Amino acid sequence: MARVSFTPHLARFLDCPPVEVDGTTVRSALERVFATNPRLRGYVLDEHARLRPHVAVFVDGRPVSDRARLDDAIEARSELYVLQALSGG
Repeated sequence: MARVSFTPHLARFLDCPPVEVDGTTVRSALERVFATNPRLRGYVLDEHARLRPHVAVFVDGRPVSDRARLDDAIEARSELYVLQALSGG
């Protein structure tokens, strides 16, 4: 199963420990996480089910290529990391 981890910053707002889920794409893995933690969806996805601008998702160390469909393939041993992107200068 793929492992999905979230930035510790989200822990200030809700419980989001790392979780292992089945899935073949980033979207399917996240949907399984949201099924057990629905409040997390609003922090990660916007009203169109796309990644929020301030959120980044990495699969095995690489950023997802499609922030709208989230159809990047994952494998059973993939590691997904969801974090808050930083901006500024």
